[in-house]
Amino acid sequence: MSGHSKWSTIKHKKAATDKKRGKIFTKVIRELTISAKIGGGDPNANPRLRTAILKAKEANMPKDTMDRAIKKGTGDLGDIAYEEFTYEGYGPDGVAVFMEIMTDNKNRTAAEVRSVMTKAGGNLGANGCVSYMFDKRGLIVFDPAKLTEEKALEIGIDAGAQDIVVDEENVEVITEVEDFENVLKAFENAGIPHVSAELTMLPNTYKDISNDRIEKVLDLVDKLEDLDDVQNVYTNLNIPDDYKVA
Repeated sequence: MSGHSKWSTIKHKKAATDKKRGKIFTKVIRELTISAKIGGGDPNANPRLRTAILKAKEANMPKDTMDRAIKKGTGDLGDIAYEEFTYEGYGPDGVAVFMEIMTDNKNRTAAEVRSVMTKAGGNLGANGCVSYMFDKRGLIVFDPAKLTEEKALEIGIDAGAQDIVVDEENVEVITEVEDFENVLKAFENAGIPHVSAELTMLPNTYKDISNDRIEKVLDLVDKLEDLDDVQNVYTNLNIPDDYKVA
């Protein structure tokens, strides 16, 4: 899992800014809406909606905002026309970039994403060009001040976790998609709060580039995530331990 913990640290620090919080609200609202549209408005019968609600609570989203988003999805507040698909390509130095898209205007999204990629020295590729480098996984992140590696192993492995990754800033518990909720529940039952919990795409192979080029990739990710239609951006960038997060 080399490089993975540092990537999570960067994501958390960037998400702490006011600008990012606003973007997170926009993206979570869309996820709530599309989840409810696809699987219904009852979270007990809709695992994807349960995960979206978890994300909304982590973002401190007001309950009435969540409820409105879910009702939009179920059609109670009018119909929606979001499409879901993915884009794949390469960033600076050949780093793989995988994007999850949710949009009501495919042409607009394609133009915006292509423009950002090109200006950053990257390019969009055909479907499948990088997706094989990523696996869908559950990722639960804890504060190491509240969870030791020993305790993480004791609770996590017993509940079905696939891996535990520990560094100075994070304790990460990685699960298969089908085990995500059970593992999360095990830590909740033990009274250990998480920093974040999500279904994500983790690289199964990493790309090494020089430290002075890493910021170019992070800047590309930043600009892509600033686009409202881009829900999530994943890369296989390996960030070494000696890289200092700005």
